[in-house]
Amino acid sequence: MIPLSAAEFAALMAPLGPFERRPALAVAVSGGADSMAVCLLADAWARVRGGAVRALIVDHGLRPESAAEADLTRQRLAKRRIAGRVLTLALARGPALAARARAARYAALEAVCAAEGLLHLLLGHHAADQAETVDMRTISASGPDGLAAMPALAEREHVRLLRPLLAIPPGRLRATLRAAGEGGVEAPSNADPATLRARLRALRNDPDGTGPATAEAVARARANGRARALRERAAASVLARRARIAPEGFALLAPGALPPDALAALLRTLTGAAWAPATASVRALAARMRPATIGGVRVLSAGRLGPGGWLLVREVAAVASPAPVSDPSWDGRFRIRGAQTGEIGTLGADAAALRGVSALPAAALQPLPAIRLRGKLVAVPHVGYAAGWDGLPVRAEFVPAIPLAGAPFLPAVAFASGRAGGDDAFVQPG
Repeated sequence: MIPLSAAEFAALMAPLGPFERRPALAVAVSGGADSMAVCLLADAWARVRGGAVRALIVDHGLRPESAAEADLTRQRLAKRRIAGRVLTLALARGPALAARARAARYAALEAVCAAEGLLHLLLGHHAADQAETVDMRTISASGPDGLAAMPALAEREHVRLLRPLLAIPPGRLRATLRAAGEGGVEAPSNADPATLRARLRALRNDPDGTGPATAEAVARARANGRARALRERAAASVLARRARIAPEGFALLAPGALPPDALAALLRTLTGAAWAPATASVRALAARMRPATIGGVRVLSAGRLGPGGWLLVREVAAVASPAPVSDPSWDGRFRIRGAQTGEIGTLGADAAALRGVSALPAAALQPLPAIRLRGKLVAVPHVGYAAGWDGLPVRAEFVPAIPLAGAPFLPAVAFASGRAGGDDAFVQPG
């Protein structure tokens, strides 16, 4: 098996930019051969460009020896002048362990990237991983979006996830590691028949990832990914013309039917959800817009805010529970700045007392973030309300980012610069 060359790796990285003049990359390292190989390749790539990598070694804490293995990986990388940090998780065994481990792993990795100002997080997923993901999505009857499997680039709120090796057989990564004089520590979970991925790996029986079934699955994922990217661009284009998202976290939608992909993207934007509601429900509503509740969003007549159009607001009952104001992203949608004490939750029934303060309808006021001290309403940042608040000026910033695949955000969607209303309610600001 031929090792992956520096030139090949550079060609794989090129479409995943842009990068800084001196790129700083984080690399998720498990200690296995695949992640070690991508770490060494990324380190060489970054050094040539005057940058550096930071290896983030995740210890799930599920085996007594895992801590020692993680530290050994850190020491091996340190000998190559690659800075490493071990992230120790506290997972309990039980149902849905693989899914919980994945969620905890990504949360820990992204938190470190955000804290250390690392914009790019490289992952070592390769062709066999992609083929297994396609198989898993096929078994779960995923639609065409799901069958696109893992994207090479995914933008998250704080970091860009990069998977440059999705078309590279794992055999070539192991050959790369051997050529560098290194080995890998494989976790027993990779061969644990209790996990679906391990069972599929055994059935595929293609350890080097060079077989025709693996190649066909990767090609299918690539074709579905291209189609998904085209649909996402089309949805963004439609929403740029038809939708207006207000800083208060609601949207105004022009009259008429809407492509289902566009409606699904808008619903995810307003809720911060990772996935859209059931496809059939979205398709039915998109074909005939009407008052409804779907996926944590209420659809109402826009009334004076946009005659003939629709007002989409967060469903109060679906909003996150009250939390301390220190919560960095309440309900997955708002960042609160300036508040030191108190609790943040929905304005809810207290909206009735603010009708004279804001021209927004009650449906748009009720889901707004509100700050309370000992149960008393003291601040509603979006409407400039403060009663007996002696702290710093408080702001609540709506973060309407959604994780699409090729173009992960909706930059073309119009954002209201102030309160919505008037004849220009559906006009994109110049």
